[in-house]
This record gives sequence, C-alpha cells and structure tokens, in this order.
Amino acid sequence: MDYQYNTLHTALDQGVLTLTLNRPEEMNSFTVEMANELIDFFTHVNDDDEVGAVIVTGSGRAFCAGMDLTREGNVFGLDESLQPSLQEVQQRGEDPMIKDGVRDTGGRVVLSIYDCKKPVIAAINGAAVGVGVTMTLAMDIRLASEKAKIGFVFGKLGICSEACSSWFLPRIVGIQQALEWVYTADIFGAQEALAGRLVKAVYPADQLLVEAQALARRMVFGKSQIATALVRQMMYRNSAAPHPRDAHNVDSLAMFYSSIGDGKEGVAAFLEKRETQFIGKASAMPSFYPWWE
Repeated sequence: MDYQYNTLHTALDQGVLTLTLNRPEEMNSFTVEMANELIDFFTHVNDDDEVGAVIVTGSGRAFCAGMDLTREGNVFGLDESLQPSLQEVQQRGEDPMIKDGVRDTGGRVVLSIYDCKKPVIAAINGAAVGVGVTMTLAMDIRLASEKAKIGFVFGKLGICSEACSSWFLPRIVGIQQALEWVYTADIFGAQEALAGRLVKAVYPADQLLVEAQALARRMVFGKSQIATALVRQMMYRNSAAPHPRDAHNVDSLAMFYSSIGDGKEGVAAFLEKRETQFIGKASAMPSFYPWWE
C-alpha cells in the first residue's frame, strides 16, 4: 500500500514498516494534520498484508515535542463556541461537529493505535513530551535512546493529561508512578523512564532503530498475522474485562478459528520439524472479529 503524507514518512523493509514523524525543524511537534494522518495510517495499515509490525520514531533530534503551540486560535484545534456535555460526546462522537471540535485529537490517534491489528513499537529517539509521550502509551513496547527526554507536562500548561493516558499510564507503570509524573510535570531522562517501567530498554542513540527493527522482526517472521492480531486485541480488551469468563468466551472463539486456520500449519510444521508457512492474513480475520463492536 502506498502511504503519502505531509507530516509522516514510511519505509517498509521485510514486513517491518518504520513510521517516522517528519517535522524535524519543529521537533516533530504535533498538529491536527499530523493527528489526521496518523489516524489514516493506523486505519489503513490494518489490512495491509505486506506489513507485519510497525515502528514509530521521529526525524532529527526529537521524537515529538508535544502539541505545536504556535497555531492561531485554540492551539488544540477545538471549537470554543461549543459547550459540550458528556452525553453529546458519548452519543454524537462521530458527528463532525463533535469529532473535530470537541474530541481530543491525541485521544483519537491513540484509539486508532489501540484498534490496530499489528504490533507497534515506539522507538523514542529524543524529546517526547505531552502528546509526544502519551501517544506512545497505546503502542505495545517502548524503547528509548539514552538521549530521550520525557515529560507529562500538562500541569505546566494548565491542562489535564489526554490521549486516553488516564487509562493506559496506570496500567503500564502503576497509579503511584503515573500520578507522580503527571502531578509534578517534570521532564526526566531515559533511565528514570526505565526504572519506572515506562520503557522496556534504553540504547545508545545509534543502536535504537537497529534494536527496534530486530525486535519487530522477531514478531513478524514465522508468526501468523491472524493469531498476532487476535492476541493483541485479546490482551488489551480482556485484561480490562470485569470477569475472566469474558476472556474465556473470546479465547474460545479465537482458539476455534485459529486452530482450523493457521493452527493446522503450525502443528504440521512442528511435527515435521520445518519452518512454518502461514497463509492467514490480517485483512481476512475470522467472522467474530471485531467482537467488541
């Protein structure tokens, strides 16, 4: 699939697509245009069977320096003439007036990542503050350069944390650490992010993408696209379900359909002591998917 964007650059190599935030002169600061392009990408990559995994990084010395605060009017792109209620957001969320004028742009991006069928790795190569870090919370694994600087700086701007981070961040690092970082709005380095379990590993700057690509390839080669897509959504959604029976219901259907699809090839390859040759594609999911709609 051909991806053409103004604020993003894409490069595909052996099933791993590297998506680069590409506004280097502005430290890849986040704009409404970038938000819409990210949503478009994470929507269309779902059915792009050439892509097995996605790495997100930034061009130049930053990952993403947060929202571009130079925009005229409401810098977050919101319609200040409205007085929205929670009921309106819940019931009319796809109405252009609400979607474009009220809903948080970072949250819309994060929800598109959350719904993605492909593993997503963040390679945080430099500054990642505000939405520059909260957008990574819906990505499956975060790796950081030793030069990374991270901050949930919303308190310094008089706003609250966004991009669904109140759902993701406590799940990743625990509520105590999440609240400390958000309350203080401090900017901290890669080693603190590692100690707080926000990132999985820290690497020298020139090794970050190499390590991210090596990890992504381990997720792609010899793996079923359908099984990967299923387990990604099962992990996120079932872990938030109220009872394990809810997970069991989904597990049962996922096991049933995968066992009669790529599962047959997986068992045969194991018994015959050979490499797998899976043919299932994420563009052709079992009939019960997406089960949450």
